[in-house]
Amino acid sequence: MKFSEGMAVVEAVLFACGEPIEADKLAAATEIEKETVLKIIDRLNDRYSENNSAFRIKRLGESFQMMTQPEFAPYIKTALETRRQVPLSQAAMEVLAVVAYNQPVTKSFVEQVRGVDSSGVVNSLVERDLLEEYGRLDLPGRPIAYKTTENFLRCFGLTDIKGLPTIPDSTDQMDFDEFDEMNFSGD
Repeated sequence: MKFSEGMAVVEAVLFACGEPIEADKLAAATEIEKETVLKIIDRLNDRYSENNSAFRIKRLGESFQMMTQPEFAPYIKTALETRRQVPLSQAAMEVLAVVAYNQPVTKSFVEQVRGVDSSGVVNSLVERDLLEEYGRLDLPGRPIAYKTTENFLRCFGLTDIKGLPTIPDSTDQMDFDEFDEMNFSGD
């Protein structure tokens, strides 16, 4: 592999990881010797500096992480806050209700209640810090259980989960015969 190809590979892996990765693991993942990986990182940082790039690769102990230059932090923060302030979709509200009233629950439980795939919605709610992983259940496949977060409580003005409104039971609901007997003609 040419050095320039190695630079692209290392850059791609660091970008995709988003978190620190140990130099040994980076070398193994890219199939490039560790010493060469270190030279590539230096060259990438030189290139970023020469081009006034928003990116840099920072050494954190024995690990490396691609990150943005500190002067771009206010812009990134504004962009992330704007994204977080997007109103919740109906699907997100349904998933939150299922989790809040039944927690801890798995994605498959949420999907069973809703009747549709809810993986993307659950992941989005985890990303928005409204749900969090609670651990793994002792079931085949060891599925992840989810629960609501303190941020969920804050966003919905609750001091604890016990502050959720009660779910009406069957005595509080109208049955079909009662509904059918109602006069909707306005007479």
